[in-house]
Parts: sequence; structure tokens; C-alpha cells
Amino acid sequence: MTDPVWVPLLLSLKVALWATLLATVGGVAAAYGLSRWRSPLRDLVDAILTLPMVLPPTVLGYYLLVLLGRRGVLGETLAGWGIELVFTWQGAVIAAAVVAFPLVLKAARAAFEDVDPQLPAAARVLGVRDSAIFFRVTLPLASRGIIAGVLLAFARALGEFGATLMIAGNLPGRTQTLSIAIYEAVQAGDDRTANVLVLITSVVCVAALLLAQRLVPANARRNARSIT
Repeated sequence: MTDPVWVPLLLSLKVALWATLLATVGGVAAAYGLSRWRSPLRDLVDAILTLPMVLPPTVLGYYLLVLLGRRGVLGETLAGWGIELVFTWQGAVIAAAVVAFPLVLKAARAAFEDVDPQLPAAARVLGVRDSAIFFRVTLPLASRGIIAGVLLAFARALGEFGATLMIAGNLPGRTQTLSIAIYEAVQAGDDRTANVLVLITSVVCVAALLLAQRLVPANARRNARSIT
């Protein structure tokens, strides 16, 4: 554990796990709401929520600084409560969660919309409450697609760089994640450390992608192939 390679690895895993948890809770809730919402504004809201997937990470980092910085919209209030997010690992969690959120949202929405609407309707006719229908019918039926999105979100959170660097900085042992450590190692000419960190990151991300591919429902794979 004295090897400095393990320090950013453990920090990255902690940040990625917490970020994935936040992205999963928010993404599943938003996906379920969008899948049931019938409004002309639905596509606009979906596009806004998906923006972190296409915006440059530095732009996201800037938005987060404007929002959570000491003089930011929310940062000033949080500072009054003794909560500091800038240059902390918790700030890295927020940045990674924002970037990973659209992956959960897209996968979960597709999974919810793929559930046969007759099944929740039948449960409702039998007198089952809406909350029970969600947890006992809809969520289990959509679980494979949601888990696939969660795995993709974890891989994305593990490799997040730009937004994390802007809001959390590069403090070894405190906010220096794998991707930031790789960048610093390359800048310092430390090829050995960079190669080890790149290999670790690549193996974890490939494993997550393989698991996600196995969990995607068969009909979703057929639809994807038919589009291409």
C-alpha cells in the first residue's frame, strides 16, 4: 500500500462508486418521470439533462465552479453551513456524477419504455398502489437495462478528468484521481507509473463494458443492429 500507484486508484474507486450511486438515484428517477410524462416539453427537458454527455468537460467544470464555488450560486450558502466542495474529493464526486448521469438516464429511460404497459395496468386493476407497482413490477422488469447503464456510468466516472480537475484540483492523496495521476505522470516523464495507471484504468473499464453488453436486453441489441 506504500506504492503511490494505489493511492489514486483507491481514491478513484471511492469517487466513482459514490458518483455512480448519485447518478443512479437521480438518473432512474428522472428516466421514470420522462418515460411517463406526456408533454411537448419532454424532449427539451431530456436534451437539457443529456447535455453533460456532449458538453466539453471543462465547460461542465466551469458551470460547477460557478454553482458550487465559494462565491457561487449555491457555494456561498454551503460555505455558511461549513460545507466546502471545491478542492475536495466530494467535489470530485459531484463532477463525476454529473458526467455519468446521462448514461444512467438514457439506459433507464429506454428500459422503462420497453416494459409492457399492460403489466403495470393489470397490477393497478388488482388494487396495487403505484409505489408498489414501481418497485415490484416496473423496476424489476427494467433492471437489466438499468444495471447496464449503471456499469457504463461507473466506467465513465472512473475515467473522468476535465470537470474533476477544474472543481477538485490536483492534490495528491486528496483529489488526485487515476486520470489526473496519469496526466501528471506523463507531464513528469514517469512512463512506468503512467503505463501502470493506464493499464489498470483500461482493464476496469473494459470489464464494465463487457458486463454492460451482457446485461443489455436482447431486443435492444436487435434494435441497435437494425439501425446500423
